[in-house]
Amino acid sequence: MHPLAWLLFAVIFVVVARIRIIAQRESVPRRGRKEACHLAVFLGSGGHSSEALSLVSALDFSRYTPRTYLVSQGDTLSEQKAVALERLKAASTPPLQPKVQVDGYQILTIPRARRVHQNTLTIPFTALRSLLAALYHVTLAPRLPGHSASFDVLLLNGPGTCFVLCVAVYVNRLLGLPSPRLVYVETFARVRTLSFTGKLLRPMVDRFIVQWPDLLQDGGRGECLGWLV
Repeated sequence: MHPLAWLLFAVIFVVVARIRIIAQRESVPRRGRKEACHLAVFLGSGGHSSEALSLVSALDFSRYTPRTYLVSQGDTLSEQKAVALERLKAASTPPLQPKVQVDGYQILTIPRARRVHQNTLTIPFTALRSLLAALYHVTLAPRLPGHSASFDVLLLNGPGTCFVLCVAVYVNRLLGLPSPRLVYVETFARVRTLSFTGKLLRPMVDRFIVQWPDLLQDGGRGECLGWLV
């Protein structure tokens, strides 16, 4: 199938899914401040991973538990950084606070939707492989014995594999299955224009957050919370 056909299919899918969800007003129920929340975060490698982990490090791990780190296949550095953060949080928990469980997290791997300098004609095949893995982790695995329950929140900040994760979440919503709230935080490096992933996910996610006010000058949806990393 021609890449433009895949793009057209993706656009139609997003539009139809968004209309249905808006019409039904279905969303994950908001949790109380003291309720546990299963947090999933995609580590997009390099600076994206560092920013995502910086965001996660500021959270209360005794509340945001369990935690799931989604990493691209072959990205061992992001895996190591996630493990290091977990160990640091477990070692630095104040005595009067609930102890952070060392085994209160998991790391899942997803094939890359697109590689750097990849031939355009092969992108649909790698994207499909990535989507199938995302569907397994988001849609199928939570319903299998011995697997963690569905994510409550999915934190994203790029790059392209974020899109297939969002599509997997929308499949859950279309099927009426539990689905996480989607929170996208645009990278700090984007000051005046949104990244391609940001433009793509802006109409899809439940919360779209930027760190520089100029990114919202077009009047589109989103909120600026200032520097977060």
